[in-house]
Amino acid sequence: MSETPAAAITRLAAIMARLRDPATGCPWDVAQDFATIAPYTIEEAYEVADAIERHDMAALRDELGDLALQVVFHARMAEEAGHFALTQVLDGIADKMERRHPHVFGDGTGGHESWEAIKAEERAGSGVEGALGGVALSLPALLRAEKLQKRAARTGFDWPDANGPRAKIAEELAEIEAATDGAARAEEMGDLLFSVVNWARHLGIDPEAALRAANGKFERRFAAMERAAGGAFAELTLAEKERLWERAKKL
Repeated sequence: MSETPAAAITRLAAIMARLRDPATGCPWDVAQDFATIAPYTIEEAYEVADAIERHDMAALRDELGDLALQVVFHARMAEEAGHFALTQVLDGIADKMERRHPHVFGDGTGGHESWEAIKAEERAGSGVEGALGGVALSLPALLRAEKLQKRAARTGFDWPDANGPRAKIAEELAEIEAATDGAARAEEMGDLLFSVVNWARHLGIDPEAALRAANGKFERRFAAMERAAGGAFAELTLAEKERLWERAKKL
């Protein structure tokens, strides 16, 4: 076991360099590029979130290691191509954290408000245009919708309270029902989901986390139904399945 975080990250970086060696490395690792590794990076981030939701600290330790590997993997490929090195990645985030926390590392003034102001300055300095610029397209749709809405809200474009987005949901439901073709229904369904995210935001609810929890609840209840059916769930009538569902909800 490494004695310090620095020793541990150095060891991992050396392992990745060896895996990527064109002559003596692992053929699979050598064949990868940013695009092929990106899905694994996203997957590992979700597995970290899953371990946290399950309060599984052993799994969280392992998943954080897997996520760290993704950072080292991308940095190694970038270094090989002459773009940047792992040290620049780590120094960059260290510099950013110090810059965004002047109340800790600077003159002692500021707080969360200055954090947001500094981030806005950074976006402006990077050439990103508009309040919504720079919100990653690869984010899950619910999470991206929430981020877009928060950015817009900082400019004053927002409902004053939760009643606005709640009324918008009813409006979008009516527009779905009035749609005359599949394309129109799909568009209105998107508007409805966007409005639901907006309502959740006004209620202080994380829509992505809420949906993950609902997925987990559905999985648990469905599994209970299957167990109760003794392997014959698919053969049951809909009424029988509904009875099992009501029973599973009480477990």
